Amino acid sequence: MFQTIIELSIKYKLLVALGVIMLLVGGFNSLQHISIDATPDITNNQVQVVTTSPTLAPQEVEQLITIPLESELRNIPGVMEVRSISRFGLSIITIVFKESIPIIQARQLVKEQLDIAKSDIPSGIGEPQLMPITTGLGEICQYIIKVDSGYESTYTIEELRTIQDWIIKKQLNGIEGIIEISSFGGKVKEYEVAVNPISLQNYHITLEEVYNALEKNNQNSGSGYIQQKQHLFYIRTEGRLKNFQDIENTVVAVKEQVPIKISDIAKVKYASAQRFGAMTMDGKGEVVGGITLMLKGENSYKTVHNVKERINKIKKTLPKGLDIYIYLDRANLIEKTISTVKKNLMEGGIIVIFVVIILLGNIRAGLIVASIIPLSLLFALIMMDLLGISANLLSLGAIDFGIVVDGAIIIVESVIYVLHTKYLGRNLTQKQLDEVVSKTAGEIYKSAAFGIIIIILVFIPIMTLKGIEGKMFRPMAIVISFAIVGALILSLTYVPVLTSIFLSKNIENKATFADKIINKLKSIYLPVLEKVLQIPYILIGCVFLIWLLFVFVFANMGAEFVPTLKEGNIAMQMTIQPGSSLEESIRTTTKVEKIIKNNFPEVLHVISKIGTAEVPTDPMGIEDSDIMIVLKEKDQWVSAKTQEELVARIKEKISAILGATFEFSQPIQLRFNELMTGAKSEVVIKIFGEDSGELKKLADRSAKIIKKIDGAVDVKVEQTEGLKQMKISYDRNKLAQYGLDINTLNQVIKSSIAGLKAGVIVEGERRFDLVVRLDEKYRKSLNLEQLYIRTAAHNLIPISEVASVNFETGPMMISREQAQRKIHINVNVRNSDIATLVQKIQSKLEENVKLPPGYTIEYGGAFKNLKEATSQLSIAVPIALLIIMVLLYATFKSFKYALLIFTSVPLASIGGVIALWIRGLPFSISAGVGFIALFGVAVLNGIVLVSELNRLKKSGKHTSLKEIIKKGGINRLRPVVMTAVVATLGFFPMALSTSNGAEVQRPLAIVVIGGLITSTLLTLLVVPVLYYVFENKNFKKNKNPKIIIILIIFLGSICSVSAQKKVSLSNLIERAYQENRELKSSELQIQKEKLEKKYAYTLNSTSMTIGYGQFNNSKADYQWEVTQNLGNIFSQTKKKSLVDSHLEWLTAKSSLQKHIIAFQLDKLYNQWIYLLEKKNLLMQIDSIYQEGLKKAELKYIKGETDYMEKQFFKAELEQIIQLKAINEQENMEVENKIYSLCGISADNNLLPLNQFNKLELKILSDSLDFIYLNELDKELEVSNKILVLEKAKRLPEFSIGGLMQSIEHSYSYYAGVISLSIPIFNNEYKKLKEQTLLEKKNVDYKRKETIRNLNLKIKQLRNRKNFLDKELSIFGFSHSEELQKMIKIATIKYRYGEIDYLQYCSILKTSIDAHTTYLDLVNNYNQTLIELNYLTQPN
Repeated sequence: MFQTIIELSIKYKLLVALGVIMLLVGGFNSLQHISIDATPDITNNQVQVVTTSPTLAPQEVEQLITIPLESELRNIPGVMEVRSISRFGLSIITIVFKESIPIIQARQLVKEQLDIAKSDIPSGIGEPQLMPITTGLGEICQYIIKVDSGYESTYTIEELRTIQDWIIKKQLNGIEGIIEISSFGGKVKEYEVAVNPISLQNYHITLEEVYNALEKNNQNSGSGYIQQKQHLFYIRTEGRLKNFQDIENTVVAVKEQVPIKISDIAKVKYASAQRFGAMTMDGKGEVVGGITLMLKGENSYKTVHNVKERINKIKKTLPKGLDIYIYLDRANLIEKTISTVKKNLMEGGIIVIFVVIILLGNIRAGLIVASIIPLSLLFALIMMDLLGISANLLSLGAIDFGIVVDGAIIIVESVIYVLHTKYLGRNLTQKQLDEVVSKTAGEIYKSAAFGIIIIILVFIPIMTLKGIEGKMFRPMAIVISFAIVGALILSLTYVPVLTSIFLSKNIENKATFADKIINKLKSIYLPVLEKVLQIPYILIGCVFLIWLLFVFVFANMGAEFVPTLKEGNIAMQMTIQPGSSLEESIRTTTKVEKIIKNNFPEVLHVISKIGTAEVPTDPMGIEDSDIMIVLKEKDQWVSAKTQEELVARIKEKISAILGATFEFSQPIQLRFNELMTGAKSEVVIKIFGEDSGELKKLADRSAKIIKKIDGAVDVKVEQTEGLKQMKISYDRNKLAQYGLDINTLNQVIKSSIAGLKAGVIVEGERRFDLVVRLDEKYRKSLNLEQLYIRTAAHNLIPISEVASVNFETGPMMISREQAQRKIHINVNVRNSDIATLVQKIQSKLEENVKLPPGYTIEYGGAFKNLKEATSQLSIAVPIALLIIMVLLYATFKSFKYALLIFTSVPLASIGGVIALWIRGLPFSISAGVGFIALFGVAVLNGIVLVSELNRLKKSGKHTSLKEIIKKGGINRLRPVVMTAVVATLGFFPMALSTSNGAEVQRPLAIVVIGGLITSTLLTLLVVPVLYYVFENKNFKKNKNPKIIIILIIFLGSICSVSAQKKVSLSNLIERAYQENRELKSSELQIQKEKLEKKYAYTLNSTSMTIGYGQFNNSKADYQWEVTQNLGNIFSQTKKKSLVDSHLEWLTAKSSLQKHIIAFQLDKLYNQWIYLLEKKNLLMQIDSIYQEGLKKAELKYIKGETDYMEKQFFKAELEQIIQLKAINEQENMEVENKIYSLCGISADNNLLPLNQFNKLELKILSDSLDFIYLNELDKELEVSNKILVLEKAKRLPEFSIGGLMQSIEHSYSYYAGVISLSIPIFNNEYKKLKEQTLLEKKNVDYKRKETIRNLNLKIKQLRNRKNFLDKELSIFGFSHSEELQKMIKIATIKYRYGEIDYLQYCSILKTSIDAHTTYLDLVNNYNQTLIELNYLTQPN
């Protein structure tokens, strides 16, 4: 096929030229229209529902709004996750859908469920609304309204907010690509009727009457029309309030024929609504701004330019002295990252062109190959434009032109080689050159094309990735594949045509610089090749050992999801004390801004967004602030060289601000984390449970532990407690007495402080709320004695008569996920990788934090993404390797040669691991994708080399196998070196780049570079050696089987690293006894006590005294004295006895620990096999429903059934999928507990050895197992021995010694000393005696309580066992077989139309329910029996 394409291309050169012209036109057209962004949009498929109720506390928001909505929303098909936040006055629910569900359909489904749920929400407390269709990349442009110098006193922040809402926002609406404009900061203007409560009392009027009067006197209406002669007059009433005078003249009531107007009881003025957010900048105080939110899926770069263009027009319409200043512009980051991509691609392309020209030794040939680069890129751009793939850092950044031009290099190099070996010195005609090119290119490209196809196909598993990792890397794999496909097409058409036209027809023997390089390489390579062919086994063994070494290195590498993209700006989250006012938050952020601006010249602006914006995409409290630190260009930095260093310095400076905590991130990263996980950090530790107080305690305790772990920074517990509340309680007896209802009272209190909206005042096109509330001086303290309510008897009474005020602290926020309350701990990572850090955190928390029943811990954020991506790669990588193997077999029709070339894969992996290790980089998903790409590229050289060796062998011109190998190696040295060098050097700019976005590309480039270096070196040596081993006849007879076995082990171990291992319960218990942390600690205690026993008897200190002086007379003398304190020699045996008792006590404790761990493992193991059995059942039913659904769809297409049958099967299948997900989650939890108890790392993949069956009943003892009491008995014995020891210490202590003294320098005077020390006034024994008696009583009580509780437990378990026995007897012994038979018969009958789908599904459901019930009963029976076995004495 390839031969034919090449021949036709050379024959019809003009058609090829036209095709290239069309490619150029289409490519440049796509370049103008393609969507451009900095990074892929990895936000999950979600819909957010927001409900505002400004006067409700978090508890009421959760109970009245969040929970009813959650209950309905969780039933939507395709929902993967539902999480919510309930704050003061705000409920936000995030519903995450499967990626396959279109966002419009998802919103429609949510809207339908909201309509249903509205009936469960009390009227008047809030209307659920859908948030704008935007994503983590949605905040593309952020701006403030800048007041020019000299106009600062002209505009208040209230006026600025009005300008923002009614001039700027209004004109920004309607921009293509923009879905919403969110205003931030300032004060929202209102018309306020500030009521004087004393005037109300004097006039006997209530707030409710004031509100009703304004509401009824602020409306326009009409009454159809009337006809007078030939004219129609339409009737219109105009009663809207227009100004202060209209409001003041509104009549509230008439008292004794005197109208009481608003002006009599209230002041009418401009005011502002209660604020839940503010905005400050550069330490200069409050500002007003806005955020433009982009519609999901739009072109970021184009949309930003649309916004900036519109803003330039709006600036001309602003009042004098005002300007719009854009402080955060996504276009800057896009331009920087795209600039990085352009720079890397251009540099890589130039390097590739230069190397190709140098190594080919022919400028024309080099330029032919180089021309493939822009053409293949244009082909990729056309396909990207057609499929809607954006051009960004990842989609374009991974293209290596060295890989792209491999096919063209092979063709051109082969043609040059043939021309200079067979046609040297000849002057060819055009026809002869065409024939040479056609024949040579066709022969060589047959095998080379398979290598290129392999490179393309290994990217297919990456294209199957799902979730976040799919959104990141699937476009990259597609774009690379498009570029290689484009190059493949051009290599078969365009390259042969140009080669036949532009290569010189006069074949001269000129030694080029390339020839000198290749000859030098040949002179080095040939002796080395000859040497290794003499020691094939040693070489293979050494390479195998090296590979094993680096498998070990790889296994101990850290891991992260993807390297963090440096956005060029810093996002900092600040939190101050719970319950702080908005003014306090403003003061603190202003202080922070001043510190940063004054100390760091590289900071351009510091902007703080406090609390919640108008569109609450980020529901923060008033005490929370997002502070954006906008940085200057890197070349203007002076305080730090890296962003990490700058963050550390900023953190150090602002640490002086007391009562504030800070977390550091980046704007886009912060938004992504928040939208996808509900938190703003890289690692999120979620604690689930029921009680908010208990969750807070667990989180605080866990945070203290995490802060001590290296690599964990910005550790912060979600603020859920500390909201100061004034709680108003009603006396229901008095309410009944006065005939009052709570709703009326609530409305009065609500209107007095927060105010009630009584309508709107229209100023042209602007609309402002008309609000009724108490005057400001009465609002500062809620005085119920000044608020009056009208009773049923039409009398006015103060509300204090029926209500009282208490002060208390309540929850600030309530977070929920999957219908459970939760609290999360935010952790960012510095100087570590995520996987290692989370392993440390997990280990420390399991060791030090004991969770109450019903409470669980989960780890999310980037770690969860890494875990999911690693799981998918564990499938994708073996599939890629299998594809390589299958295609190699298809190429050579030989498993032998396929296996031979496949060795390039592990040889390449060595270099990839070495490169990561040298650069100090952890394994990331970027690196994982690099390994997959590397495997495809690595086999290409192997194919080229083995194809040449086979060609030489078939030619029959060489008698020696070694001669064939040496000849083939020398022949193919140039193309092998060229393809490897250009592919490697093509990635060099990417690996060395330090500009924006380079950190994401770097791991991929480093893996490919390192892998290709080792792969090329080892391929040129190991592949020929293996070829020699396989083809050598003598070796085949004697030693070939051994080496094949070694190779199979070598290659098979790649895929078997994560192979599953079956374990029995006894294996796990034995492992736990050896590796469990608690048991290890107990064993160390026992060893320590044994050392105590060994050194129980120890002499006290020896005292030595030397003196010199006038002891006896005026002459000086010497004195030496030695004393040994023997201590209490009577207590030594008692001390040893105490140590023995303590040792027995520790041994008893250790035995009990082992017993309990074995008991826990037994229960977990049986739960494990039960869940797997249940999983098998669900898989079986799933396949049955899948088959039923397919058949129903086929019948529906043929018109044999209605739509309901298909939907029925689909609904049942979705239920089974949900059950499978629940089962999988439970199975993971059980496995994690087993792994934790046994000290097994998460890398292992274990399966239980045993099958799930009803356990056999052993003869159970009636007595409690003594092991539960032995520890208490030994503890009591230790107390007694302590008392005995203290009694012995009351006996005397002895000391012995001697002295020598000189008298007038004569040394003949000696003396011996024995001393006795008696503890006469020591009351320690009496104290211990009394304490021991109390301890004995306590232990005795504990012993009796333990016996009573455990005996009661045994009795309950026996009753439960008997009950379950009876229940199971109903099912019989062959229950499973009968159910399987029933399902099989029903399936056959349905298949042949004997029963309809309703009967069929009814039988299936009955079977599933019956079998599930049976499995549950057996599991409960087994768990009960296990517990009985461990509680009672063994027989």
